[in-house]
Amino acid sequence: MPPDPSAAPLTLFEKVWRTHVVTPETEETPAVLYVDMHLVHEVTSPQAFAELDARGLKVRRPDKTYATLDHSTPTLPPDENGERPYVTAEAKAQVAALERNCAAHGVTLAGWDSADRGIVHVMGPELGLTHPGSLIVCGDSHTATHGAFGALAFGIGTSEVGHVLATQCLLQRKPKTLRVNIINSLQSGVSAKDMALSVIAALGFGGGTGFVIEYAGEAVRALDMEGRMTLCNMTIETGARAGMVAPDQTTIAWLRVRRHAPQGTAFEAKAAEWLNLVSDEGAVFDKEIHLDAATMAPMATWGTTPDMSAPIGAPTPTPRSQADERALTYMRFEPGGQARDHTVDIVFVGSCTNGRISDLRAAAALLRGRKIKEGVRMLVAPGSEAVRREAEAEGLDRIFTEAGAEWRLPGCSMCIAMNGDVVPPGALAVSTSNRNFEGRQGKGARTILASPASAAAAAVAGYLVDPRTLTEAAHV
Repeated sequence: MPPDPSAAPLTLFEKVWRTHVVTPETEETPAVLYVDMHLVHEVTSPQAFAELDARGLKVRRPDKTYATLDHSTPTLPPDENGERPYVTAEAKAQVAALERNCAAHGVTLAGWDSADRGIVHVMGPELGLTHPGSLIVCGDSHTATHGAFGALAFGIGTSEVGHVLATQCLLQRKPKTLRVNIINSLQSGVSAKDMALSVIAALGFGGGTGFVIEYAGEAVRALDMEGRMTLCNMTIETGARAGMVAPDQTTIAWLRVRRHAPQGTAFEAKAAEWLNLVSDEGAVFDKEIHLDAATMAPMATWGTTPDMSAPIGAPTPTPRSQADERALTYMRFEPGGQARDHTVDIVFVGSCTNGRISDLRAAAALLRGRKIKEGVRMLVAPGSEAVRREAEAEGLDRIFTEAGAEWRLPGCSMCIAMNGDVVPPGALAVSTSNRNFEGRQGKGARTILASPASAAAAAVAGYLVDPRTLTEAAHV
């Protein structure tokens, strides 16, 4: 229906929220929201399914539930006996439990033998399970990724996973709204990951707490869908509940060829509806900030939270808090020092943040015709089977292996280090993932977050370096 001209202007978030309220929020109780798509993986689902079984309940809408294997899955192939190298018996049991639960409840599972398997936030959009204006949840904090399509998407806890499985609804308090306007254009060689780290640095680690962020401005509009997914993926690192980008023709073009998107004339009708999902002129946000993309540069973290970041080449800052001091101590960095003073041990390219085909292309472009520095280990894990097939068809896997990197199977891999891909204690890793917390990639591991191009450049140089220095040198 056309908008009511007499109605108060609404933000994109408010439009999506209103269409999903089953029972309005009161002072005493949260709102009850209807969930359009529930994505499930093996780590946060076993207890939820066990609760259903204990109460004699079935999954309310298996047709609106989709599962995959990603967190606990090894990225090495099976041995000669067909045994997969699970790092622990618990990891193997988690996978087996999801296989049993999906079969028992009629839930579609992208399992080991599925051509669709992948990291949940890479595979979901690829298949067209993510639709503008929908409400999407998953037992994973980086569900914010799907907001790139104009969906309201956020992570939920294990008990909430069970609640959604049983009812297809969820209790939620309404967040506030924050618009991040990013004007002008990114410089050549600066990526969506650099934009995301710049936003997080500007807001601070808790600067988005209590908000849903809408990303707007010409720099955001210029991003392709994969770039928008990277930007929204890291929204959670500001403390925000979700991140959103209003749908446009870029969104429509992406969805038009997806298997689970509407087909034929139904798609055209939906596309017209989706393009109305924009914040109205005059809509009031609770908070608004403005950033200039033209001033952004390749970024990397120097501390132990994603907001502790700076342009590559900038000196490590002087601590301004005890948290800063602790972070520098953990990372073994000195105030005023340079990242190039520290030898990189491991480079990881992958994750739901940067495991898509464009990310692998960016890393491969830096490695083509080059070798990884002696002593550096590089691991590349595609975000899904579809990404793996496309990368291998393009020969990207050969570029990685010829440079000296390891080409792995799809999965969360070294991002979360619960699958056998671990950074050893004390080792320094440059990672394209989303979190650099103490121990995130292994006990005692030190993590620098950066873009795929920056990660590949570090693998070649042996230390953190602005990737543009390598690409510029190649054209001299």
